[in-house]
Amino acid sequence: MSYKEVLDYLYFQLPMFQRQGPVAFKKDLKNIRALLRELGNPHKEFKSIHIAGTNGKGSCSHILASLLAHEGRKIGLYTSPHYKDFRERIKINGNFIPKKDVIRFVIDNRSLFDEINPSFFEITVVMAFHHFADSDVDYAVIETGLGGRLDSTNVLDPILSLITNIGFDHQEFLGNTLPAIAKEKAGIIKRGRQVIIGERQAEVQGVFEKKAKQKDAPINYAADVVDLSEYSWNMKGSNFALRSGREKWNLKSDLAGSYQEKNLRAALAAYKLLAKAESMPFEQKKIVSSLRQIRNRTKFFGRFQVLRQKDPMVLCDSAHNLAGIKNLLDSLDQISRGSLHIVFGTVKDKDIAPLLELLPKDAQYYFVKADIPRGMPQHKLQKIAEPFGLNGKSYSSVRRGFASAIRRAEAKDLVLVCGSIFVVAEVL
Repeated sequence: MSYKEVLDYLYFQLPMFQRQGPVAFKKDLKNIRALLRELGNPHKEFKSIHIAGTNGKGSCSHILASLLAHEGRKIGLYTSPHYKDFRERIKINGNFIPKKDVIRFVIDNRSLFDEINPSFFEITVVMAFHHFADSDVDYAVIETGLGGRLDSTNVLDPILSLITNIGFDHQEFLGNTLPAIAKEKAGIIKRGRQVIIGERQAEVQGVFEKKAKQKDAPINYAADVVDLSEYSWNMKGSNFALRSGREKWNLKSDLAGSYQEKNLRAALAAYKLLAKAESMPFEQKKIVSSLRQIRNRTKFFGRFQVLRQKDPMVLCDSAHNLAGIKNLLDSLDQISRGSLHIVFGTVKDKDIAPLLELLPKDAQYYFVKADIPRGMPQHKLQKIAEPFGLNGKSYSSVRRGFASAIRRAEAKDLVLVCGSIFVVAEVL
């Protein structure tokens, strides 16, 4: 099989949530356990850090991977979904899994896949675990796909778990209340293993503390572990202070946006606990180096990413749920700019009314459909959006809408691409 043939098999012959939506979701861990058992349980051959949460888990995963990648360490990183290249999901020190390894894994295990009938996500998780074990990584940072308790990644016995925050997303699987969603995310808390909670949220705090007590797992809130303050940011990155003992460290990150303050705090708290548990140095010099090159070191993109600095400025962000859009708009309010042009698309199986209520009415909209079966048709999206005071035109493709926005925007304006990871992927 060629690499293209392998991708065609993975994308079109297996149930894939990103393309098909809820019908591709497997509601138990039976398949993933069967696959791993047949492959010799590769997930037991490396130390892992497991990360869940409604928002911020991608940022936290990349920040933590960058922090860990020092002194010759091999750090595996598994995230989803991908933007442009399937291999983005599986990286070691920022390097994508080689194409030959993807091909070999599928060829060697095709009969096993035919027998067990796993989903696309289950195969990619097993592929990642196999690659990390074969590569003898020192640590692997593993991001959940959806939820926690029944997510295919939840076969791990991590040395530490991190739950970033709880908000509304994927309610059809996780529940319609924040405590119900928190209960699903809390499923990654393991017996005797430390857990970090990124944000202290009164409505769900009891859920996490109850689960941690049941599992005899030490629970820590990020703000109690690290003292991060004086946060500020511009389009090139962020600045903040971190206190360590009696010292005050002035640090810089290459991640921009007001919401990254919470993610940096959570990831640094996780790193501090790991440093202590694993006898690693928690030193200013190493932290400074790691935070300044998160994007390059881990190949992190699609989150508050500047694609063009001026004439006009172009920004993309993958925010696609209520809390994510709120965070994005809060950051936009802090940018000096002219008019706002928003290239917006979403998926057809999502309740988008709460998102549309938040979006600014004074922006010019370019309604688009991502090039996936789940994409909401652009004309339907425009029709749904207009009663919310969101006015603009619809375009047959993301590229057409994006080109129109660039053409119509003046030099001082801002063009924003958002609404869906799949829309953002088409402009990267």
